[in-house]
Amino acid sequence: MPSSPSLVTGPSTAPAVRNRRADLLLVLAAVALALWVTSGMWRDPNTRMITVNSSDQALFEWLLAFGGHAVTHGENPLFTHLINVPDGVNLAVNTSITAYAVVFAPLTYLIGPPATFLVILTLNLAATAVAWYWLLSRYLVASRLAAGVGALFIAYCPAMVSHANAHLNWTAGWLVPLLIWGVLRLRRPGRAIAGGVVLGVLVAVAFSIAAEGLFFTALAIALFLLVWALHPARRAEARAALPSFLRGLGVTALVSGVLLAYPLWLHFAGPQRFHGTGFDPMIHSEDIAAYGSYPRRSLAGWAGLGTSLAPNPTEENSFFGIPLLLLAVACFVLLWRRADRAFRATLTALGVTAVVFAVLSWGPTAKWNGRRTDQLLPFGVLDNLPVINAALPSRLALVVAPVIGLLLAYAVDTLRARPPRHRSTQLAWAIGFAAALLPLLPTPLLTSVREPVPAFITSGAWQRYVSPGGVLTPLPLTVDLYPDGQRWQAYALAHRQGEFRIPAGFFLGPGGPDGRGRIGPVPRTFSALVDQAGRTGLVPIITDGSIRESRADLHYWGVETVVLTDRVHGAKFDVDEEAVRRTATALLGPPERVEDVWVWRVPPP
Repeated sequence: MPSSPSLVTGPSTAPAVRNRRADLLLVLAAVALALWVTSGMWRDPNTRMITVNSSDQALFEWLLAFGGHAVTHGENPLFTHLINVPDGVNLAVNTSITAYAVVFAPLTYLIGPPATFLVILTLNLAATAVAWYWLLSRYLVASRLAAGVGALFIAYCPAMVSHANAHLNWTAGWLVPLLIWGVLRLRRPGRAIAGGVVLGVLVAVAFSIAAEGLFFTALAIALFLLVWALHPARRAEARAALPSFLRGLGVTALVSGVLLAYPLWLHFAGPQRFHGTGFDPMIHSEDIAAYGSYPRRSLAGWAGLGTSLAPNPTEENSFFGIPLLLLAVACFVLLWRRADRAFRATLTALGVTAVVFAVLSWGPTAKWNGRRTDQLLPFGVLDNLPVINAALPSRLALVVAPVIGLLLAYAVDTLRARPPRHRSTQLAWAIGFAAALLPLLPTPLLTSVREPVPAFITSGAWQRYVSPGGVLTPLPLTVDLYPDGQRWQAYALAHRQGEFRIPAGFFLGPGGPDGRGRIGPVPRTFSALVDQAGRTGLVPIITDGSIRESRADLHYWGVETVVLTDRVHGAKFDVDEEAVRRTATALLGPPERVEDVWVWRVPPP
């Protein structure tokens, strides 16, 4: 194996210049690819949205607006009563992206939540490539080309491009190499305090952006280090480093514990907490065949080779394609043959980590090419454990991509340091890399025109119909399928119009079976009737009883005003606005036309 970059002796000026040029080229490539993937929204962030996951985009835009509002108004950024009236929502058990909301609050107020969302998403992708390149080139490989290949693959692998469909948490992959760097620094004698403080802060930041991702990263690092330390070639080194490492972990636990004491209390003991998730692990588990398939947003997918083996387009967490799987195996074999005993410990740990997380990603029972079997898998045994039952098994495949990226980087590094003797072998390796990686080059995310925020909101006319801090609801009520309400609220908060509250919302909260979580609140009569009309285009049978129950629901929520736009955005299907209007009229009486919406005033009880 080539020497570590830190052990390369006597670097000349020419190599230093070449290295700086390589660094710059990597940054430019990372930014260009990030802009390419998100290009559909850069035409006008305020009028375009991600097509396949508009609900999550609306949620993250709301989180950015709410987080900035909470900080500037001295409110709790981790619990809110602005949605899910009257119970509120525990954002500590949701993906609150608090760090982003705080850091980017000035930008949110300046350009609005949609544009800020796009800026963060683009920066996430580019920063992930740059952070991995930094870790690889400075600590793991000698070749800048090798570092670039590994970093760009990890940052723009199918899983990352898939989660670029509105997931600001999972695209924050730049956190992972920083956490790895922070953990490895703890081995150095005399660095327990400084290293522990730095890692503790990184852990707190990662928790505030992507708690689930932090959990997966911690599990992967722990498994890797355990296998590495138990290898005969590394036992003595691991034993010598253990005291410093444990002292550093102690400082890390203390620092992160202090910073996260309140968020962790909210998460595990606060109001509106729950266990598990509102997602079915059977559905959100990786199809074994998906590992050899191609993703939809790639050159292969563009050519018609993509598949629909993922539960939805945002969860293509493996989809490496058979050529890349074969290349990864070839790289592993090459490295194993050329490695000394010490580096074989690293390869063993990487291999075990990849296999374990791949198997766990298959979920409770095996599924092949869309067909579920009765074969119980390890995740089925672990699913009842606390914290683990809140994870989606398919996302565990996200750990496999960085392992493959590391193998690619190590292989390119060793091939450049010791090229094969025969040109035919060199050509075979080049063809292998091209055949494996070119089909996975990303294509832009699908975008479409979003429904504008109504003038009733943008003009501030809503303030005449809702008392300060009062409750307004759009029709249908805001849930993941109808995200308009939180988009309106985000606009009002970001433009300093004041607060109005809404019932329901898109969030994870209690109310699922056996005390587990669910998406949104438990439906009530009024929300169910309006939802039925919007979905089917048929006005439900309205009785005196349903009128009384619907008005009781509105009074329970404290709703003062009910609003219906001419065009409602349905995240999964078209909404029949006329059927919704007729249903609301049957329940509440005739509406009045205000600006560009229909308005019903709800009389007090």
